[in-house]
Amino acid sequence: MLRHFSKLRSLQKEQRAIVLASIVVLFWGTVSTAFKIGLRTLNPPQLIFIASITTLVILFFLIAVSGKLSLFRFVSRKQLLYSILLGAVNPFLYYIVLFKAYSLLPAQVAQPINMIWPIVLVLLSIPLLKHKIGWKSGVALVVSFAGVVMISSQGNLSNLKNADLTGVLLCICSAFLWSIFWILNVKSKLDELIKLFINFLSGSILLALYLSFFSTFKMPFNESFAAGIYIGIFEIGVSFVLWMKALSLTAHSARIANLTYIGPFLALIPVHFILGEKIYITTIVGLFFIISGILFQQTEKNSK
Repeated sequence: MLRHFSKLRSLQKEQRAIVLASIVVLFWGTVSTAFKIGLRTLNPPQLIFIASITTLVILFFLIAVSGKLSLFRFVSRKQLLYSILLGAVNPFLYYIVLFKAYSLLPAQVAQPINMIWPIVLVLLSIPLLKHKIGWKSGVALVVSFAGVVMISSQGNLSNLKNADLTGVLLCICSAFLWSIFWILNVKSKLDELIKLFINFLSGSILLALYLSFFSTFKMPFNESFAAGIYIGIFEIGVSFVLWMKALSLTAHSARIANLTYIGPFLALIPVHFILGEKIYITTIVGLFFIISGILFQQTEKNSK
């Protein structure tokens, strides 16, 4: 009887984890459209500043209601400086580069190319973490790169010279920045919410300085401004908490993590119907190549 009850309880936890993770994937499937809407009247630093401040407010609220405010007292000077450094990478540099790419490329091109970060992470783990990679990672890299080429062609593989090379390179650069942030973030032993709050506080201050010297704080209260708030809530704030909750409930984190690969395909729906972009067959095929490469690489023994 107790064994049956335990199995039932585990099944319920798994179902809750899948529901929560699926909600997050749905949120993430809408943010590329929000990026493009936000960039209609705002430049990349302005848009990420609005999103970053929104995320900062949400994170502080979550820290307060979870009773973790006292944890700030135990943050050492070294940990604080390290988290400030991470904030310079994300949200500051990462989102400025990513949003600049989105300003140059269709959403259906920028979003999938940014998905190559797990492959980039493996490459960077060689010099930064002294990991060794096998032949599967090499194959995965080639397959994913083929997907990037397909998507970059924007429906015309015979005329690649018309692809916006600057936008594509910025997307790839954003994948490198995210991977660097991921590797550095893992080394920090602070509580996840505290760590993320310091990251975004640091990033918000840097963004404020950037806007003071190189842009302006004058931003119209229109749909682009609303998109910035939406990004702050659903790209990072609420999504982060729901994702962490899903991972805490499941006994199969890999299964939950693999749900994220549905996101880029879901993202094509609002991209088409809200932004009005014609979805190229090369985008869909390229996405399959990128995700296939990532999943194939994860079968390698050292991929953890």
